[in-house]
Amino acid sequence: MPKIWFALLGLLSAILISPEPAAAAAPRQLLADAQTVLAITKDDRILGNPTAPITIVEYASLTCPHCAHFAKDVLPELKKKWIDTGKAKLVFRDYPLDEPALRAAMIARCASPDRFFAYIDTFFGAQDKWVTARDYQDALARLAKLGGMSKDEFDHCLKNTALENKIVEGRLIASKELDVNSTPTFFINGTKFTGAPTAEEFDKALSGISAKS
Repeated sequence: MPKIWFALLGLLSAILISPEPAAAAAPRQLLADAQTVLAITKDDRILGNPTAPITIVEYASLTCPHCAHFAKDVLPELKKKWIDTGKAKLVFRDYPLDEPALRAAMIARCASPDRFFAYIDTFFGAQDKWVTARDYQDALARLAKLGGMSKDEFDHCLKNTALENKIVEGRLIASKELDVNSTPTFFINGTKFTGAPTAEEFDKALSGISAKS
């Protein structure tokens, strides 16, 4: 197992990581270094028009039930009003809370970019099945096959240590530079979203930003 994964395990033993949404606090603009971390890169997967004026960055773990709830019950509402209309875009970033989440994130990243969100939706939609399976990797392989990924491609992906290290490093940077310590955590145009992760609260926040632009 790569050294960087051991570093993550050490970090998890030193701080309490909860899948619960972060407690509400006053919104604040982040420092310049943090804004650099939030800047979109070529590795980011974007849902919606990349030039949309409002950027929602989501840090999520594929084993987090609250993240699955957002994906299944909240995001569809945001898509209809904000993303599909070109007003906002969603940038999905991995923040794996455990090894199964890391492996699932790797599989989604190994898929072609145009299939990424289909894999994310599938993993969240079937979360209660593969996460609790006796052999979660075998369960993931079956789901990946439905998306067109062969077993050889699946196995090769999980051996991609460069990808593994990149995902874990991104998680460590988000924890250190952005104070991300729970999932899901959201940033809207560089400001940490502190409301409840509901369609109503997002709509209120996005409407406020849209009105100012």
